[in-house]
Amino acid sequence: MDKKGLKFNTKTIHGGQALEKAYGAVMPPIYQTSTFAQTAPGEHLGYGYARGANPTRTALENSLASLENGTHGFAFGSGMAAIDAVLKLLRPKDEVLCTNDIYGGSYRIFKGIFEHYGITFKFVDLSNPTYIKQHLSTRTKMVWLESPTNPMMQLVDIAGIANAIADKDILLVVDNTFATPYLQRPLDLGADIVMHSATKYLGGHSDVVVGGLIVKETALAERIKFIQNSSGAICGPMDSFLTLRGIKTLHVRMQRHCENAERIAYFLKEHPKVAKVYWPGFAEHPNHHIAKKQMSHFGAMLSFTLQTEAMEHTKKFISRLKLFTLAESLGGVESLVGHPATMSHGSMPEEERLKNGITDNLIRLSVGIEAVEDLLNDLSYALDEND
Repeated sequence: MDKKGLKFNTKTIHGGQALEKAYGAVMPPIYQTSTFAQTAPGEHLGYGYARGANPTRTALENSLASLENGTHGFAFGSGMAAIDAVLKLLRPKDEVLCTNDIYGGSYRIFKGIFEHYGITFKFVDLSNPTYIKQHLSTRTKMVWLESPTNPMMQLVDIAGIANAIADKDILLVVDNTFATPYLQRPLDLGADIVMHSATKYLGGHSDVVVGGLIVKETALAERIKFIQNSSGAICGPMDSFLTLRGIKTLHVRMQRHCENAERIAYFLKEHPKVAKVYWPGFAEHPNHHIAKKQMSHFGAMLSFTLQTEAMEHTKKFISRLKLFTLAESLGGVESLVGHPATMSHGSMPEEERLKNGITDNLIRLSVGIEAVEDLLNDLSYALDEND
C-alpha cells in the first residue's frame, strides 16, 4: 500500500513509519545511545554517531515530512534551534522580509544575533501579496511568514506571496506552529521551508521542547542536513519519542481545540468587558477570506483586549482564572493564558510592540481540550469580578 496517498488522520499514525526491524515494536523504540557499532572502518548499518542521525529521531523526521507533504524532515532541540538553522542558509548582506507581527523569540534572534552578522531584517505589512513588491531588492534572499501571526492573528496569503516571488531566487519560509499541518500545509501553497515549534501542538502535552523543519527540494534538504549535523542542535531520542507519540493524536486534539476556541471567541466577542477579540474565524477579521481559503478551520489561538487599558485590571483578570494557567508556550491539552507584552514579546522594544497592537491589556489564550463549559465559566468568573 502506498502511504503517500493516506488521509491526514491516518498519516498522523502511520505516515513515514516503518515496521521496527528487531522485534516488530508498534511504536519506534527509544534508541538511547550516542554511537553505533561499525562493521568495518567507515561502514555501519545506517547509523554511525547520534548527532548525525538516530533511529528514533528518524521516525519523527519522517512523520513531520509526511504531515506537511514534504520529502525531508529535520528535528531540532527547540523551535529556536530550527530557526537558527534556517538563518544559517543566509550570507552577510542578505536581506529577509518578515511579517510585521511576529513571535518575540523570532524577532530576538533576528535582531539580537543574526543582524550582527550583516543580515538585514525588514518587518513589513504583507497582508496583501502585492505589497511585497515594493520591499524587494537584489539583496532579498528570504521571506519569513507567520499565518496566523503571533499574537494578533493576522493572516497572510501564502500562495499569493509564493507567486509574487516565484521568479526570484528567494526562499519562502512559513512558521506553521499556530495552524499545524492539520489546518494548513504551506508547502502545498508554494513555501520552500515549513518551520514548527513542535513543543506546541505537535507534541501537544507540554512535556517536550522540540523544533522541526520540512522541505520538498532535495538540494535544500542537503544544505539543512549539513547545518543540522555541523551545528548539532538536534532533538534527543526521548523527546523524539514523546513528540511522535503526541503527533498520533494531533487530529483528534486539534478538532476539539478548534471547537472550544470557536465557542470561546464568540463568548468573548459578546462580553461587555471585552473590547476586541482577534480570531480568524470572524467574518470581519482582516483577511478572513484568506483563512477560509488556506485553512480547514480557524485554529485554537486567540487574543483579546479588555475595555480597560490599565495593567492592574489585566493582572487582576488573569489572577482570577483557575483553569487557564498563566504560563509560557501554547498548544498543549491544557488551556493557557499569556500576557504577550511581558511574556512572548517581552524582549521586543516597546515601540515595536505598540506599533503592532501588543498593548498592556492584550491577553492571549491557548484554548485546550477541556470541557468548554468549564472554560467558559472560568472566563466568565474572571471577567465579571474584574472591577
